[in-house]
Amino acid sequence: MRASISAPFVDTAADELIWTLTHPPIDPLATRTVSVAGTEVELHVLGASHQVILRSGENELVETVACLPGVGGDLPDSADRSLQGVGTYRFDSTVEALSRTELSRRVDHLHREVANSTGGLFVAFLGDPLAVTALHLPSSDGRPLRWRTWHSYPQSSELVTTTTTVTP
Repeated sequence: MRASISAPFVDTAADELIWTLTHPPIDPLATRTVSVAGTEVELHVLGASHQVILRSGENELVETVACLPGVGGDLPDSADRSLQGVGTYRFDSTVEALSRTELSRRVDHLHREVANSTGGLFVAFLGDPLAVTALHLPSSDGRPLRWRTWHSYPQSSELVTTTTTVTP
């Protein structure tokens, strides 16, 4: 799904991103809800990146990757957690420095792959067609549950990719 928003692109960079499982939900600019094996997954695009909210019964997981005011960047390459009521959580991230041509090629590929999928959300910000956030939850039976996200920063020609796996 491609969502149209009126929010402008705001300069930021990959080194300003943080990852946390403790930040409360933030009002999203765009959202998509997908149900997988009895688990509700909300994909949120924020003005400063993304949140994925997992709800299963009384259990909730809120993954936030964003630039948060007053919080310095701290995006780990990987993180593992055992979360009561949720299962084993694994987070991985990569930051790639790309030429503008390669960034454009990758954004075009993401648009085709994510915007047209049943579990995808693709948002392009006003001001630069390469300023995008995309989230993708591929079809599966939910075991394990996996999603990927991409955040492009055209002013620094960076592409941040995250992969999260939750195993009950």
